[in-house]
Amino acid sequence: MTDTAEIIDVSPRDGLQNEATLLDTGTKVELITRLADAGVRRLEATSFVHPKAVPAMADAEDVMASVPRDRTVSYIGLVLNRRGLERAITAGCDEVNYAVVVTDTFSQRNQGTSSDEGIAVWKDIAREARIAGIRPSLVVSAAFGCPFEGEVPVRRVLEVVEACLDEPPERLSLADTIGVAAPTDVAERLGAVIPSIPDAVQLGTHFHNTRGTGLANALAALEMGVTSFDASLGGVGGCPFAPKATGNIVTEDLAYMLGRMGIETGLDLDALAATAEWMTRHLPESVVGLYHRAGPFP
Repeated sequence: MTDTAEIIDVSPRDGLQNEATLLDTGTKVELITRLADAGVRRLEATSFVHPKAVPAMADAEDVMASVPRDRTVSYIGLVLNRRGLERAITAGCDEVNYAVVVTDTFSQRNQGTSSDEGIAVWKDIAREARIAGIRPSLVVSAAFGCPFEGEVPVRRVLEVVEACLDEPPERLSLADTIGVAAPTDVAERLGAVIPSIPDAVQLGTHFHNTRGTGLANALAALEMGVTSFDASLGGVGGCPFAPKATGNIVTEDLAYMLGRMGIETGLDLDALAATAEWMTRHLPESVVGLYHRAGPFP
């Protein structure tokens, strides 16, 4: 078992994108600043998608113009096409994240392309990002199940991963976008793809807790050798294009579990709990984490 693990907080983007309550730019920047102060060193700050598609992310440039730059934080922007990449470059993102969806139906709903077309877009974005000096990362979405097509064969996930590796990302994460996986699914799919992942590519996971299996799945991934996990402060979030998709695994709950196991994350649990409590004032029904209520032990 590893001694250290990385938690990438995605609450400012994946957390807020599906909320009915739209937070203003200043509140988003305060959230980002609080996360940085709590020790988060990679942070998905916003997404550069069309404002009509995701109104909650309409202020992406304003957010990036105001994030604290006096900390060693790598700010990640989600991009889904060349225009989004251009905006992310101009806004000063340190990394860009692109999503390839393994099923055609969800891919069309989410970003207007087939799965294979999405792979081609990824390769273009990865090349252009590197030319611009920005690290490109990849999320393989709906890798455990699709809200429209149902079960996703393991061989399809492997096909997509191997096709994307023609243009290797800095980090490749398998995403349970709608929260259907069990730990056995995690072990099976990671076991299938790990032999294809080059040493230079960091392998991560992105679990949603829609059906309550998120932390168990993170543990299964940890046991398979994964040391990089996406999570969302308070568990806020969900995908606007995936029916009934609730939030990611909870940053502070995951950090507590890992710490209790003797695995260092570099995160300040007291600061995370205080920020989750602060978030309840803005999104009272969306903050579902437990650690901020229960507190530390002993």
